[in-house]
Amino acid sequence: MSPELARHLTEISRETGRQIGVLLTRKGEVEHVIVGDAHKLLLPDVGRARAGQVRLRGLRLVHTHLRGETLTKDDLTDLALLRLDLVCEIQALDNGLPGAAQVAHLLPENPEGELWRITDYPSVHELDFDFGAEIRALEEQLAGAARARVVGDGEKAILVGLSVGRGRATAESSLAELAELANTAGVQVLESIVQLRREHDPKYLIGKGKLEEIVLKSMQLGADLIVFDKDLSPSQARHIAKETSLKVLDRTQLILDIFAQRAQSAEGKLQVELAQTRYLMPRLTAGTDAGLSRLMGGGVGGRGPGETKLEMDRRRARDRITFLEKKIEALSSSRAVRRKERNRRGIPVVSIVGYTNAGKSTLLNALTRSEVLAEDKLFATLDPTSRRLRFPRDREVIITDTVGFIRDLPKDLVAAFRATLEELEDADLLLHVVDVADPERDEHIAAVDRILESLGLAQTPKLLVFNKADKLAPEAKDGGAKVNDAILTSAITRRGFDDLLEKADALLWSEGATSRASAASGGLPARIG
Repeated sequence: MSPELARHLTEISRETGRQIGVLLTRKGEVEHVIVGDAHKLLLPDVGRARAGQVRLRGLRLVHTHLRGETLTKDDLTDLALLRLDLVCEIQALDNGLPGAAQVAHLLPENPEGELWRITDYPSVHELDFDFGAEIRALEEQLAGAARARVVGDGEKAILVGLSVGRGRATAESSLAELAELANTAGVQVLESIVQLRREHDPKYLIGKGKLEEIVLKSMQLGADLIVFDKDLSPSQARHIAKETSLKVLDRTQLILDIFAQRAQSAEGKLQVELAQTRYLMPRLTAGTDAGLSRLMGGGVGGRGPGETKLEMDRRRARDRITFLEKKIEALSSSRAVRRKERNRRGIPVVSIVGYTNAGKSTLLNALTRSEVLAEDKLFATLDPTSRRLRFPRDREVIITDTVGFIRDLPKDLVAAFRATLEELEDADLLLHVVDVADPERDEHIAAVDRILESLGLAQTPKLLVFNKADKLAPEAKDGGAKVNDAILTSAITRRGFDDLLEKADALLWSEGATSRASAASGGLPARIG
């Protein structure tokens, strides 16, 4: 930028009492002239040419300030969001001459987490750096940082947690679980951010300032997805997506996505689709997303052709929900017939329940010597699996593994998986499996108990099983099993299996827990058929 251009800008700025700016190409040509007010500029739409995580816009903004202020938050936000080469602010002195200047440019990802670098110059005559060389070097650094971040083809996300009166520790714990969910869904987590607030923001959930900070961080890190640890209302999701131009998910959507990936049986797929469609229904409104908006006509509230399309979407969703409910109801009836046959034969049923990733499927495999899918991921099991288990004195039970629970389990999922969860209603004994080494163990126990109570299963006999004893530190001893009246087990080493079977035997037969059990024919476990 020449001193002559700087002087022209400051003279006009003083004469008009307005900020004046220009967008310059790398050849030094003026692309746009912008006239603001005394406090700020409103930049024109500069399109998406060259915009990206590696390349900069190819434009630099030079503008005046009238009141001695330095680069503002708006200036720096424009720098980041528009991927400008740089932003330069020049002080317009009272006599119309240019005074001191500030220059800011973006930074690649760095340990300090800084988004930009600001340099002060006492006079525009001292702006003597090699602009072309500086920008080329910066783009090379940005490219290097981007290459270093590429790990697989999964989406890259920033996780956002909000604590309203709970304290940071609780929010961070919940965010850590969200990170596990993201990992299970195949999403790469780049950053986790927690905000403490007295109340939710009705429009953005978090404060708008924090949202702007997240957008800037997403641009620096190369994130294309924001995942919130709270459920978003339809209007909040729309406002956030519009403000950020990023894909936005909430906790329920992430869990639904995991369920969609994990469902294997026809029944499981139907249940997941039902939950997804129920979740989508209230979000089918005018302006739900860019794709839907393009299909709708103009007008307040989506009048004209758009209204027909919107109503058509809603009607199709309602029809699909009705269809899925009937299909699942039919499957539920088939399950009821099978359960009735089991009851007639007098075989007790033991259902394994617990928080997701507590080791339920691994325990089932170890007890029955079977090969049910067991992974160190959340919701590895969606479809219920039943096996026969032989107890001492030649008595048998049906043991069933069910979908894992999680705190704040989406109600649409609970409703959709009703047919599966009905298996629990006929259980004579619930094995509540807990990861004894998990620091959130007590919270997980409470979450599962709440879900069981909501399903009307609070009175079903229950045996607490502290699993994963092999992960306990030596000083942890029994991990609190005795105090909690639990059986300490390890599905890996088979520790505690004799105690588990003995206690289950006592609950099922010796104490007459069920009428069906007393009718059953009465040792280590062995898989039967």
